[in-house]
Amino acid sequence: MTTEEKVKEHLNILRALQSESGLFSAAAPSVSTGYDKAWLRDNFYTSLGFEYSGDIDTIKKVWRAILNLFLKHEEKINWAIEHKPHATWQYIHARYNPETFEEFWEEWGNKQNDAVGAVLFKLADLELKGIHVLETEDDKRIVGRLVEYLNTIEYWNDSDNGVWEEYEEVHISSVGAVVAALKKISQLPYVKIPEGMIEKGEETLNRLLPRESKTKFADLALLSLSYPYHVISREMENIILQNIEYHLVKERGVIRYKTDKYYNKNKVDEWSEEAEWTMGFPWLAIIYAERGDLEKAKYYLEKTEKVLTTDQKLPELYFSNSEKPNENIPLAWAESLYVVALLELEKLEKK
Repeated sequence: MTTEEKVKEHLNILRALQSESGLFSAAAPSVSTGYDKAWLRDNFYTSLGFEYSGDIDTIKKVWRAILNLFLKHEEKINWAIEHKPHATWQYIHARYNPETFEEFWEEWGNKQNDAVGAVLFKLADLELKGIHVLETEDDKRIVGRLVEYLNTIEYWNDSDNGVWEEYEEVHISSVGAVVAALKKISQLPYVKIPEGMIEKGEETLNRLLPRESKTKFADLALLSLSYPYHVISREMENIILQNIEYHLVKERGVIRYKTDKYYNKNKVDEWSEEAEWTMGFPWLAIIYAERGDLEKAKYYLEKTEKVLTTDQKLPELYFSNSEKPNENIPLAWAESLYVVALLELEKLEKK
């Protein structure tokens, strides 16, 4: 198949996950794992494939839905700005019913500052690219309120659940997402960034990098600092890539971090045999393509294509050292990164 044919096939896989509202579910609506819900973060990453392919209508539809979602919950956001959340449920939620935009209230690692950062980053990025989704004064107001929210919770030292929705601690991937977002937003004339808000985040990055957190050394989530956020130096990127490739890259995916218990195949002590996430391969391919390293980009794109299922879909993960995927097929986030990797590699090869 040509690159164009592959891109078309995998965008169609993603379109099957989009609800009438515009939001994407994290995986097929039929799964029993709860991945029929819409995550803010997953919608951000899922939208990238459509953006890179030039499908502006889909981009506008998903981001219109996200703006409407925040406007629906503006009262909660205003409360958090005025009172500063002290309980998990008082934070902005990271996943919603894709049709009604209602929150899910079960006990769960809901404090995910990176998700709010991701939304703000892309809203500002699209505006700066001339793809206007902030169409009304309400839209512009809610962006400003989200900035105030992140300032109130002191994102630079707030212990959140991070990209993987787990232990509460300061996560560098969360801080980095917000720093990148604020730098983009600062270029919009109608949003004011509180003094020192960006610098405080950068101080945290400088203090903790190249770690993800106090308990995590190498972590797949750190790739976000390179792509899509581009918020670290080339020198730091080199260190992070070296750590991830040495410690986390496996045969059928990239483990999130050492001793990850999620879908761990070791049922005795869960100390090893971490699950291998397929999205790590196209993610690395994108980063190496942006670096101009054609050989490494092709290497990781080929590894991505080797872990497609028989019906050409990317699952969330494979169990350690096996060809058995979990139920979350296709994972929208992974499919989108694969589309971006295909297009970035094609662009590099044409240079």
